[in-house]
Amino acid sequence: MKFGYTPRFVKSYAEAPARIQKDFDKQSLFLLVNLYHPSLHAKKYDEEGDLWQARVNYRWRFYFTIEGDEYRLHDIKNHPK
Repeated sequence: MKFGYTPRFVKSYAEAPARIQKDFDKQSLFLLVNLYHPSLHAKKYDEEGDLWQARVNYRWRFYFTIEGDEYRLHDIKNHPK
């Protein structure tokens, strides 16, 4: 698997605090190895759009789709809860 980035994700990542960027970088490595790694808590967020959600940390999430052999990253943002 590899990563693909939408313009929205690139912008969101650039605007995220440095600590969130570092945490995402760590979590993204887990994603490459195992979609179901326990710290990711990855789950389908939108069945219709085939959109997944995974944890960056307790408060932040990132969103992606799986397209062939690529995780297409769509957004990274503060979780509303």
